[in-house]
Amino acid sequence: MGRKFGDRKDGTLIRKIDSMHYIMPLMYPNRCDNEAFMHIRVDLTKAEKFLEEKNASNPAYRYNLFQLVVTAILKTITLRPEMNRFIANKNLYQRNQITAAFTVKKVFSDHGGEALARIYAKDTDTLDTIHDEYRQVSFCRSDSKDGSTASMDIIQKIPGKHLIGAVARFLDRHGWMPSSIIATDPYYCSAVLTNLGSLKLDAGYHHMTNWGTNSVFCAIGLMKKRPFYDDEGHVDMRMSVDLGLTIDERIADGYYYAKTIRLLKTLLENPELLEKPLSETVEY
Repeated sequence: MGRKFGDRKDGTLIRKIDSMHYIMPLMYPNRCDNEAFMHIRVDLTKAEKFLEEKNASNPAYRYNLFQLVVTAILKTITLRPEMNRFIANKNLYQRNQITAAFTVKKVFSDHGGEALARIYAKDTDTLDTIHDEYRQVSFCRSDSKDGSTASMDIIQKIPGKHLIGAVARFLDRHGWMPSSIIATDPYYCSAVLTNLGSLKLDAGYHHMTNWGTNSVFCAIGLMKKRPFYDDEGHVDMRMSVDLGLTIDERIADGYYYAKTIRLLKTLLENPELLEKPLSETVEY
């Protein structure tokens, strides 16, 4: 079925919605004014063993925690499609694709450049296919530039930056930004991830932006041992990681978010589930 009037090239207008989700974008039009913050602590006991076994048979290009989180986020959004919605120009849209984006430091130094990477998910994808696609990070760390960075370099040389900014915001609001400019722009993706653990930082919460269409941001913290308590109050130190999620609260309701968080935690604490296709349902 072709695009209807009101649809965007990156999203389909949701025409049948309840009155609250119709009114909220009118009353609260800015994404940055509607940030909801959620925290997850993930027990990595099974994940550590799982990664060890995966890497024993594939030592050349190792599996790691970041790939687990990326795959879990993509599977969660696949199974919880309202998390793939966005609000633009005061309208609610269902995104046409499921994508995950992240920024990569080419060199870990104060002056090291950054590049952008994006993964397009398919229903048939698994951890293994995502692991292979993640190799694009190697390209990002080379001297080549991604499409968005190259376009931004050109725009930087054009005079009249205030006019350029006004035109860009207008095009962004209506979904008319050229594909070459937003090709790897993380803020046009389903989810943006930042691996703070790789910088030796604990998880925080990253802000949303009014630019683009991104509604989910995930900050991954430092892996370390933390206390876990059972029902009797006994404590056990286990390897864990904290995730800080920032979500546009206008795209769904609290109950939907709660089930989504539970699914994400289940996937990460039972990583064998990530070897199944993204579209395969999970009991949680």
